[in-house]
Amino acid sequence: MSRGLWLNLPVREPERAKAFYTQLGFRLNEQYASQDGSFSLIVGDNQVVLMLFPESVFRGFVRNEIADSSQGTEVLFSLGANSRDEVDEFALKVEIAGGTVFSKPAEKDGWMYGCGFADPDGHRWNILYMDMSKMPQG
Repeated sequence: MSRGLWLNLPVREPERAKAFYTQLGFRLNEQYASQDGSFSLIVGDNQVVLMLFPESVFRGFVRNEIADSSQGTEVLFSLGANSRDEVDEFALKVEIAGGTVFSKPAEKDGWMYGCGFADPDGHRWNILYMDMSKMPQG
């Protein structure tokens, strides 16, 4: 295995999660085959791997309880966008795919534009466009 980044998340309904993420444009990792209901997706140009496991399988790996994502947030995953339009289009895809946009697309600090969303299991993400020409120098 290479020294890449792998994100591992528990999901209640693997097939629902697979449909959600593939509708957002994440690519199924065809090199990964599972017998336990887990699956692998490739995220972005840097080939980050997102592994989604049925909760029972995930619990066996971490040997700990799974956080209740409806009550709190343990991590926020961020995706980069190439434009404001891409952020807006992605927010629509999230809603169509069954996710929740908890922070509508908006500008922040005059140089960032993004939105926050949650997948059907409550895992929180954001997508952000940064106009580096307007980034404050300091």
